[in-house]
Amino acid sequence: MLRNALGKTFRFLGYTVQYGCIAHCAFEYLGGIVVCSGPSMEPTIQNSDIVFSENLSRHFYCIRKGDIVIAKSPNDPKSNICKRVIGLEGDKVCTSNPSDFLKSHSYVPKGHVWLEGDNLRNSTDSRCYGPVPYGLIRGRICFKIWPLNDFGFLRASPNGHRFLDD
Repeated sequence: MLRNALGKTFRFLGYTVQYGCIAHCAFEYLGGIVVCSGPSMEPTIQNSDIVFSENLSRHFYCIRKGDIVIAKSPNDPKSNICKRVIGLEGDKVCTSNPSDFLKSHSYVPKGHVWLEGDNLRNSTDSRCYGPVPYGLIRGRICFKIWPLNDFGFLRASPNGHRFLDD
């Protein structure tokens, strides 16, 4: 009886570890579901929208301008941020706020990206903390899952004029 109970317990623990490893790999390398909070990505992503984030793009360096990414916050490593990629390494970006009369520009350094929220007036982003190291990117948002009436791929940036071609 004891032998049977121990066998079942170890078998259960073995399956738990196996499936835990599979789940870890799936969430780390393939992607996962993310609940977005805050107003910085409005109108594209509203507070409490649920999105799917894939992680393969960051591993294969396939992040492009215009992609919306989940990244570790440069200010608080315990929290994640959801922002749009405005510039990649070597790109010239506008570093000033939309309301500034004089516009300032800078170049994104090697190994970094420039991230901004779609709601420029209510977003803490690269205009505040500077270029973000590529290594802080956790994944790229593919599509919105919730609310259902907004299910599907995300729309283009309302701030397309911020993408500089220089």
